[in-house]
Amino acid sequence: MMKKSAQPSERIVAIVGRPNVGKSALFNRLVRRRLAIVHSEEGVTRDRLMASAEWLGQRFEVVDTGGLALMDRAQSSDEIVRATTEQVHAAIADAAVVIQVVDITVGCQPMDVEVARLLRKSGRPVVVAANKADTPDWDDKTGDFARLGYPVRPIAAIHNRGIEGLLEAVLPHLPPPADDTDLPRLKVAVVGRPNVGKSSYINRLTGSDRVIVTDVPGTTRDRISVPFSLKAADGAVRHYTLVDTAGMRKQFRVRDSVEKFSFFRAEQTIAEADIVVVLMDAAAGPGKQEKKILALARERQKACVLLINKWDLARGTGVKEADYEASLRKELFFLSDIPVVFVSALSGHHIRRSFEIIDAVAARLMTVIPTGVLNRVLHDAFQKTQPPFSGRRQLKFYYATQTGQNPPRITLFVNEPRLNNPTYQAYLTTRLRDAFDLAGVPLILRYRSSHGQRRPDGP
Repeated sequence: MMKKSAQPSERIVAIVGRPNVGKSALFNRLVRRRLAIVHSEEGVTRDRLMASAEWLGQRFEVVDTGGLALMDRAQSSDEIVRATTEQVHAAIADAAVVIQVVDITVGCQPMDVEVARLLRKSGRPVVVAANKADTPDWDDKTGDFARLGYPVRPIAAIHNRGIEGLLEAVLPHLPPPADDTDLPRLKVAVVGRPNVGKSSYINRLTGSDRVIVTDVPGTTRDRISVPFSLKAADGAVRHYTLVDTAGMRKQFRVRDSVEKFSFFRAEQTIAEADIVVVLMDAAAGPGKQEKKILALARERQKACVLLINKWDLARGTGVKEADYEASLRKELFFLSDIPVVFVSALSGHHIRRSFEIIDAVAARLMTVIPTGVLNRVLHDAFQKTQPPFSGRRQLKFYYATQTGQNPPRITLFVNEPRLNNPTYQAYLTTRLRDAFDLAGVPLILRYRSSHGQRRPDGP
């Protein structure tokens, strides 16, 4: 039973309702991005999804929730249904105002009444969004929802109809905006095969049941974003957004359209992330899927950390971390620079340490290399290993400068850029990683002809 709780100070709008009334469509409309999966299948949304929105200069957070399908005090034998319901209750407790979405085309249903009764117990202000009112002809049907006891606004989320009127009714219930400006947050994508413990890891790290965890593979379908802050050893507080993703199965195992879209979202999350954290089951070891995910992260030039989860189970077998890591690096030889951490989301083993490693990688993304030191390291590298030839021509290095961050980008001025080859590129990258402690961070080297360029002052 939901208890009435104190009014929160956060500017959060929660979207709730029974299944398949258009909650995710409204969520996408308010945040102006297609973040939530919209599908006719019931129960597609399970976790809470949160994203920022803005209307007429007012900023606020919007939370999408799974459909409420249980009558009050009813119990379900379905673990996911129970967990989804708990997530809805948590979203309501966090919200300053709630939008209850109903389907105007079918009228007021018993479950709509039940949802309204639940909301009344919470004490939160509520506005009813009568969705699927695609034309003005439907507006007169809003009277059917008067029994819910809340103001009703006809809308069509898909067609952007009635959204302004809805927000005019919702936003006055929000607390005043905070004085502080938005904090910059690096995106950390947590990826891996289904059921390796991604959601458990995020919940353990944040100290909350923010993401649904079950033994059912594929429980997470949408991308779940969780704000997280870490106070580092130097006293600085750094801010992140942790993104839980759907498990990335092999393509031939991806059967239904929702799962295919979830897989696409996971790939998209990697592309948008600053850091990719790959979770692997210690007992299963690295398979083709882990190699594919790591290769995708490297191809997208993303910083990366590999976490070996469920290490509490492996520790009892006598396997040592050093031996396991040596074997792992031998198999994943193309990713020798990526930090590896052994963790247990269940017991909490090395959870804090894992994020300290992630934080260190984040700091390396913003590395600034002094020009003089950079050039000395590269000159030394060219002297120790002969540059490539092509015919009678040999690659000659003149000077270099850093031209970007996140990830670090370095431009080398040479006689003829075409003389460079992948082998020598890898050699130079390794030398620079070792010299400037860039483990886990992609390093982009670009080559330009020195003709017409003036060498900068200093060595």
